[in-house]
Parts: sequence; structure tokens; C-alpha cells
Amino acid sequence: MRHRWIRTALAAVSLVAATALAACGSDTPQPDASGSAAGISGDVTVFAASSLTESFKQIGKDFEAAHPGTKVTFNFAGSSALATQIIQGAPADIFAAASPATMKTVTDAGDAAGTPTVFVKNQLVIAVPKLNPKGVTGLADLTKPGLKVALCAEQVPCGAAAKKALDAAGVRLTPVTLEQEVKGALQKVKLGEVDAALVYRTDTQAAANDVDGIEFPESAKAINDYPVVLLKNAPNETAAQAFLDYLQTGPAKAVLGAAGFQAP
Repeated sequence: MRHRWIRTALAAVSLVAATALAACGSDTPQPDASGSAAGISGDVTVFAASSLTESFKQIGKDFEAAHPGTKVTFNFAGSSALATQIIQGAPADIFAAASPATMKTVTDAGDAAGTPTVFVKNQLVIAVPKLNPKGVTGLADLTKPGLKVALCAEQVPCGAAAKKALDAAGVRLTPVTLEQEVKGALQKVKLGEVDAALVYRTDTQAAANDVDGIEFPESAKAINDYPVVLLKNAPNETAAQAFLDYLQTGPAKAVLGAAGFQAP
């Protein structure tokens, strides 16, 4: 009986030791006492297209809650401006662009680590003041005499998409302003400085108290893919990769879907 007890005890010790060794040898980060995976901490800097502002702010808060000890800082602006900042050496961990074309400027410069992944799509609508006082129903209405329209400049994603949609509709118009990012065009509508603007569906949803979004069929010809990538010289590569992984989770996808983004 004594020998049997000793054999049982030795077997239990061996099992515990084997389990400990397996855990030490695992490549998967082990949770620490706070519940966050080991090594995932510190600041993560995300350069993101301005149309991602509302949804990414929420996703950032959710990520921080899931990984105590992390802090996500965003730089929101037009994708082209952000790409220029990255190429010029601005420190950042992640770049989320509103079009593959602007992302390409970063990858061509050798500033991306790996291949960008499209994580959402976005579509244009016509933003008009609440209750649509000018009765805009489609792109052709934007050419009405006296009607003031804001567009994004063609070199930024929302402007390139607007050009595609207008060309598809055979509509030629002269905007009263060309903005460097979509939030600028939307702001002109909110302030009453223009009667309409071509912006993303997500932007009108975020500003639903101030504007209405008018859908138009030609927008299907100009849907923008949104790619995201880890940057080559990311100051916090581990936490940045965790943020990219989080974008693919159910909670993050739910936030993006509720904001009006489409699945890739």
C-alpha cells in the first residue's frame, strides 16, 4: 500500500511539472493577474481616416478594457495627409486608410510591415441639412442653379469616390469648396454653408441629429475598401498587433456595422 501511494504521488508531481513546462514553452501570451495577455501593455498610436473617428474611439475604449495597461491614441485626418506624415517619419503603430490608393503610398515607401488587410467598406451618400429643404433626391439635383455643393478634393479617398460616382451618373458640377477630408465637407452642411455634400454613409449616421443622408444608386460604383496595416517601425509592435487582431473580433465588427460600415 505504501509503495502504491508513493507511485501515485510521483505521478501527480510529474503531471504538474509537465503542465508547467508546457505553459512555459507555449508561444501564446499567458494572462497576467489583471486578465490581460502578458506583454500587451503600453501606448498604441493609430493613424486613421477621419471617417473612422466615432467607431474607432469606441473600439479603442473596448480594447483598453479588454487589455488593462494599454492606452490607444488616435490621429484622425484625411488618409492622404496621414500617409504623408507616416512617410515623413511620424511615429505610429498602425495605419487605417479609407482607400487602397492612399495605403499604397505607404507600402510603396516601405513603411508597412506585412500586407494590408481590408477590414471594412464604405459607401457615399448625399448629405443634406435636416429635413432636406432643397428637396435633393439624387446626383442630378446637385446641378440645380444656386444649389451649393461641397466635395472632397480628388486626391483624398472621398473625393476620388465622388468623382467615380459622378462620372457613372454622367453628372458634371462645380462645387463651391473642395475639402481635404470628409469631415470638412460634412461640416459645411452642418453649418449651413452648403446645401449638400458627398460624404460617407457612416458620416451622416454619426451626425444624424444635424443632417440627413440621401442614398443614390451610382454610389455602388464607388465603394471604398478600408485597408489597415502594422507599420514597419511601430514603437509598440506587440500591443499594435493585438489591436489589429481585436478589429477582427465580434465586438469590434458590431461597432463598425452599427456605424454603417459594410463587411469586406
